[in-house]
Amino acid sequence: MQFMVSEEQVKSILKNCYDPEIPINIVDLGLVYGISIDDEKKKIKITMTLTSPGCPMYAQISEDVKRRVEENSGYKADIEMVWEPRWTQDKMSEDAKAMIGL
Repeated sequence: MQFMVSEEQVKSILKNCYDPEIPINIVDLGLVYGISIDDEKKKIKITMTLTSPGCPMYAQISEDVKRRVEENSGYKADIEMVWEPRWTQDKMSEDAKAMIGL
């Protein structure tokens, strides 16, 4: 039987990835727009954004996401960084908003 990964498992892994400038994980920040899992090819595609297109942590965040997903899932990770729709604070979880006082 082949081991399969769920979207919830991937989200759980991604909750360990942070924007170094904001002490909130990328899932609760609302930076993850989509997770696509291909069990047959053992690949996970993560569509995400950053808080701003000029974010200086672009490479660090995307490398951290890729490394953590691959190490914890056994699947190859493909990170697609998108800028539309643009990230806004309304994409944050209620917990994240509370953490920064919104």
